[in-house]
Amino acid sequence: MSQRGRLITFEGIEGAGKSSQIAPLADWLRARGLTVITTREPGGSPIAERIRALLLDRANTGMDGTAELLLVFAARAEHLAQVITPALTAGTWVLCDRFTDATYAYQGGGRGIDPSRIAVLEDLVQGALRPDLTLVFDLPPALGLARARGRSEPDRFEAERLSFFDTARAVYLSRAAADPGRYRVLDTTRPFGEVSAAVTRSVAALDERCA
Repeated sequence: MSQRGRLITFEGIEGAGKSSQIAPLADWLRARGLTVITTREPGGSPIAERIRALLLDRANTGMDGTAELLLVFAARAEHLAQVITPALTAGTWVLCDRFTDATYAYQGGGRGIDPSRIAVLEDLVQGALRPDLTLVFDLPPALGLARARGRSEPDRFEAERLSFFDTARAVYLSRAAADPGRYRVLDTTRPFGEVSAAVTRSVAALDERCA
């Protein structure tokens, strides 16, 4: 039987640079003989991608916070069932651009939803599954938003006020401080290569297969 794969999640506010670090890490892991897939949330499977479109569409500004939360977890349930859980069971490493920490940061922090409500859905949808490693890409929200808004038309989340992202960032950092065994906070105001090196060091410490 193959050894279970690892789930590594990439977290951070808009413009933090997390998405651009996924492909280099995937290549680094494959060079060490590991099977790797990359995916994202919300999305990652056909139905989940359709839910993603609803969540990001600026025509849906004003969506009820609870409805938004339930859509996020509906997409996650489908993503887990169709992609993540089968991959992990087969021994594949999964690199996921956002996961449940984003829900605590955005719906919990940004929208003000009680974290205990999110925790109930987390247990329902994920059971005991939690990431093996969560990389938090951190930078001042004003800088992140300037980067994000400079590359494309803002989606429904990117169009939020700066205070929304200040709160989301605070949640990310609080969760990382509470569980240093799972989280690594990376300063993404540093050059791309330095951040990449920090990513690979963090992953190398996770599993002897990366040594």
